[in-house]
Amino acid sequence: MNTAKIAAIVLITAGFLGLVYLSFKDTNEKHRTGTMALSAKAKESLNVSVWTGVGAIMMGGALFIFASKKN
Repeated sequence: MNTAKIAAIVLITAGFLGLVYLSFKDTNEKHRTGTMALSAKAKESLNVSVWTGVGAIMMGGALFIFASKKN
C-alpha cells in the first residue's frame, strides 16, 4: 500500500468523523488566584461543516481511485 492510498484512507475517515460528530468541543477550567479564588469553565467548540466532511470523503475517494489505477 503506497502513501497515496494511506492518505486517501485518512481523508475518507476524517470526512466520516466530521459528518458524524459535526463539532469538536473542549472545556477548559480556569482558576484565578488573588484575594478571592474563582473558577470558570470556558467552552470552546470547532464546528465542522457538512460540506467539509463530504468534500474530504470525495477527495479521498478520488485519490484512492487514481492511486489504484496508477498501479
